[in-house]
Amino acid sequence: MTFTRLTADGYILFGTRVIRMFAYGFLSVVLVLYLAQLRLGQGLIGLLLSFTLIGDAVISLWLTSSADRVGRRRILMAGAGLMLFAGVLFAVTDKLALLLIAAIIGVISPSGYEVGPFLSVEQAALSQIVPDGRRTQVFAWYNLVGSFATAAGALCGGGLTELLQQVGIIPLNSYRMVLVLYGVMGVLLAALFTQLSPEVEAVHSDDRQAPTRFGLHRSRSVVLKLSTLFGLDAFAGGFVVQSLVAYWFHVRFGVEPAALGGIFFGANILAGISALAAAWVAARIGLVNTMVFTHFPSNVLLMLVPLMPNLSSAIAVLFARFSISQMDVPPRHSYTMAVVAPDERSAAAGVTGIARSIGAAISPTIAGVFLGNPVLLGAPFFVAGALKVIYDILLYRGFREIKEREHEDALLGKD
Repeated sequence: MTFTRLTADGYILFGTRVIRMFAYGFLSVVLVLYLAQLRLGQGLIGLLLSFTLIGDAVISLWLTSSADRVGRRRILMAGAGLMLFAGVLFAVTDKLALLLIAAIIGVISPSGYEVGPFLSVEQAALSQIVPDGRRTQVFAWYNLVGSFATAAGALCGGGLTELLQQVGIIPLNSYRMVLVLYGVMGVLLAALFTQLSPEVEAVHSDDRQAPTRFGLHRSRSVVLKLSTLFGLDAFAGGFVVQSLVAYWFHVRFGVEPAALGGIFFGANILAGISALAAAWVAARIGLVNTMVFTHFPSNVLLMLVPLMPNLSSAIAVLFARFSISQMDVPPRHSYTMAVVAPDERSAAAGVTGIARSIGAAISPTIAGVFLGNPVLLGAPFFVAGALKVIYDILLYRGFREIKEREHEDALLGKD
C-alpha cells in the first residue's frame, strides 16, 4: 500500500496537497462570479485571470529555479504566504489596480488546478523520499487526493455562498468570505511546511555540472522540448479553466453557485479516479501512449459540451470528459522527474510548470472576449479541444521512440 510506506514527510506533503487543492476548488467556482459582482466586464475579467496566471508563472519560475539551492521548505512557506496575500487583497478591495497587484504577485487559482511553486517543489521532494520504482504510483495517488480535495472544495465553496445568501448576506460579501477563507488556508499550509524534515532537501552530487540560470544542466535540452509541448497544452486549457466553465454554465443554463459546486464536485472526483488508473495503464501500454491515447478522446468530448441542447446532457458529456482527463498527469510528472538529475528536479518541474502557467495565462483574455459575445459563447471549448489535439499529435510524434529508453523501470513503476 502506498500510504503505509510513506515517511512522515510524505504524509505532510500529501496533507498540504489536500489543503491547497481544497482551497483552489473552494475559490474557483465563485471567483469569476465575484469579479462580475464587482462590475468588471467579461473582457476585464479575462484580462485579470491572465495576469493572475502570468504572475504565478513569473513568481514560480523565480522560486522553483532556486528551491534546490536555497531550500525547498523555505520556498514552500513563501508560496503559502503569497496565497494569504492574494486572498486577503482580493477580498478587501474593488480597485482594479490593487486586484492586478494581487493577481500578479499573489498565488491564486482561477482554474482549480495547481498554481505557484508548490507542485514543482513537492514533486521534487517526493521523488527524494520515495524509491524510483514507486514514483509513478505515488504521483497517481498524489493526483487522486488532489482531485478529491478540489472536488470537495468546489462543493463547499458553492454551498457556502448559497447558504450565506439564504440568510441575507448579499452575493458580493458571500464571495468575499470565500476569499478570506482561502487566505486562511495559506496560513495553515505555512504551518505544515515548517514541519518538514531536512530529508526533503535536494541532494547535490560532487560531480554535478554548473547549473544554468534556470537551475538545469545536463537535462536542459529535453526539459525545454517538453516545456514547449506542455505550454501548448496549457494554452489550450486556459480557454476552459474551471472558473470560466462555471461562468459558462451560469450564463448558458442559469446554474446557481450551489449547483455549480455540485457539478464540479462530481467532475473532479472523476478526474481523480482517472489519475489513479494512469499508473496501471502506463505499466501496460507505456507512458507516452497513456498520455496521448487518453488525452485525445477527452478533448473530443470537451468540444461536444457546448453542442449539448440542455443542462443534463452538457453535464453528462463534461463528466465523461473528466473521467479520462487526468490520466496523462501522473505519467507526465513521473517522466519529468525520471529524465533529470536529482539536483535538477525542482528546477525541471518548475520550468515545465512555468511553461504551462505562461501558456495558460494568455488564453483566458481571449476566452473572456468569446464569453462576452452570445454568438461565440461556445468558442472556448472548440478552440481548447482543437489545440489539445494538436498537442497530442506533436507529443506522440516527438517522443514515441524515446519514451521508455534508459529510464524504463523508473517510468513504469517497476522495482
